[in-house]
Amino acid sequence: MNHLNARFFGPLAIVDPCCGAGYGPDALVSGGLGGTEATILRVCMALAERADIVHYQKGRTTPDRTAAGRLLPLDAAFTPAAAPPTYVVINAWKVACKLRKVHPDARILLWLHIFPGRHNRAMGKALVQAGVDVVCVSASHAKVFRAFVPDAPTLTVRHIHNPIADDLTPDATSVDPDRLLFASSPHKGLAQVFRQFTALRDAFPDLHLAVADPGYLVWDTGPVPEGVTFLGALPHAALIAQMRRALCLFYPQTTFAETFGLVMAEANAVGLPVLAHHDIGANAEVLDDPRQLIDGTDTDQIIARIGTWRAARPAVTVNPDFRLRAVVRQWDDLLSDAQASDAAIERVA
Repeated sequence: MNHLNARFFGPLAIVDPCCGAGYGPDALVSGGLGGTEATILRVCMALAERADIVHYQKGRTTPDRTAAGRLLPLDAAFTPAAAPPTYVVINAWKVACKLRKVHPDARILLWLHIFPGRHNRAMGKALVQAGVDVVCVSASHAKVFRAFVPDAPTLTVRHIHNPIADDLTPDATSVDPDRLLFASSPHKGLAQVFRQFTALRDAFPDLHLAVADPGYLVWDTGPVPEGVTFLGALPHAALIAQMRRALCLFYPQTTFAETFGLVMAEANAVGLPVLAHHDIGANAEVLDDPRQLIDGTDTDQIIARIGTWRAARPAVTVNPDFRLRAVVRQWDDLLSDAQASDAAIERVA
């Protein structure tokens, strides 16, 4: 499927030094894939319709050729190239700077899906010196990152949202008003979600919480409350089916800041409202309907909102800028060296 009028023809190299193992498009169907890897694959599958794309992946030992491009071991990225492609490095700024030494004439971008920790404060100046630009995954992510590197005023920082499918829409699936869904890795505040669910179930004893864990990280969440069911790592289609059945995506946690929050955008795309903390990460950017935003520490407010939704669930929609077609068009603009819009480019102040 063509997502835009073709302009970018590559070559493009994706360098992922952070993945635990090699991955390819098959994982989009089978499940257990993190949002970062899923985003990379979806964008590259669209661009690969007319561009030569290669992925260098940590943990990959054998090459493969897929709809998202050629998949190669990470070390191969550091081989001098006769015609250097554009390199897009996932999260690891030191790797981006190291690539600059090997590929002095290449264009290098750092595609950030995380908030760097305090020990990375030197990254701003290092990226400027290496001639590496930064792509964040939301406006709020870019704003936080700009504040993180105040000593690098000339560093170019853009944001391009993570994509959801163009055809992801509501259907006629019956909603269970007693079914809540948590669909993230447990380190994303599941212990706090369990505590709020326990209090919520005291008010509504028939409620149950389904937990879809992608399974890429083991995390201690404390005792499991009564009424919780673990679904395990679901294929993407099965996860979407769970979203269609639930009353809401239950995410009242205040400990983990999402740089984008792909699962929240996908939930809204199928008509599933999200109950999330109003003042953390990209929640307010992705969930632009204020009815979905609460104080995640206020149990009474959570109980009241769920009570209201059990009687009449709000109709929600998703921002069309999150659709794959729109996101790939922005990548096409960037990779084609087109002038990006003022809304998508942020200069570190």
